[in-house]
Amino acid sequence: MKPSPLPMLNGIKPSYLNLPHDKQYIGKPLLCYLRARFPFIAENIWRARLNSGMVVNQRGEPLHENVLYQAGEKIFYYREISRDAEPRIPFDEKILWLDNDLIVVDKPHFLPVTPSGRFLHETLLTRLRLHPDLQYLNTADITPLHRLDKDTAGVMLFSHNPATRAAYHTLFPSHAIQKTYHALAPTRLDLAYPLIVRTRLVPSEPFFLMREAAGEANAETRVRLLEPRGEASLYELQPVTGKKHQLRVQMMGLGMPLLNDALYPVVQPENGDDYSKPLKLLAKRLAFIDPLTGAARAFESGQDL
Repeated sequence: MKPSPLPMLNGIKPSYLNLPHDKQYIGKPLLCYLRARFPFIAENIWRARLNSGMVVNQRGEPLHENVLYQAGEKIFYYREISRDAEPRIPFDEKILWLDNDLIVVDKPHFLPVTPSGRFLHETLLTRLRLHPDLQYLNTADITPLHRLDKDTAGVMLFSHNPATRAAYHTLFPSHAIQKTYHALAPTRLDLAYPLIVRTRLVPSEPFFLMREAAGEANAETRVRLLEPRGEASLYELQPVTGKKHQLRVQMMGLGMPLLNDALYPVVQPENGDDYSKPLKLLAKRLAFIDPLTGAARAFESGQDL
């Protein structure tokens, strides 16, 4: 892929959009397509962005509000957040390891990994790209190797070496990473631990939720009771697969929804994050055989529940 004609700005890479071959927009201003493609962004905002010189084509030529739609072109622009201000999330990440290929980070609760929706600058990726200890790297190459929900804390792997990224990325879909989570959930002493949970997870409604359904299992987790603590206990969860919200949904299915979960079993009203009630889910440990050296490697979060 050719490099972007726009540079990284304050830790944010430009987004891009391929203009499809759609006859209804031929001969019309590009603005018409952008209004239809992003109906949640007001027309006056797109006009201002187009006239700012910060929206360009693949040749780096600035576009304006009256430029015509060109099917097949690629345009580049900087994302903006969907709110007037973006307050700082008052928790800090910690770099656990740095070598020629990987950055291993202990992520706090509430911090998204990548920009989306209400979050642009206050993301783990943007913070790493601006981190003073990492400025000797090509920070534009810093990329997460896997997902971790905004509400979940713990260990994350990032690549900063494009030459070796694929080797490490492949560890996740091939289930070659042993992932260990800690969770706080209601106590159940009537189950025989360790417990192997195999269920089928499918998208639900609203669109951001998942649910268990009948059919062949596509999600597997090992559940172990670590420490009874009265009404709630500490559990060790080891997912074999990596489905969206897998641990949250499977624990709910066992009658043990995670403490302080704003999505399961009932979606809570969106009133902003309550920093006093973090989701009690922690990516405690990642272990794997290094695909480059063959050495056993393990990284552990310094946080506890």
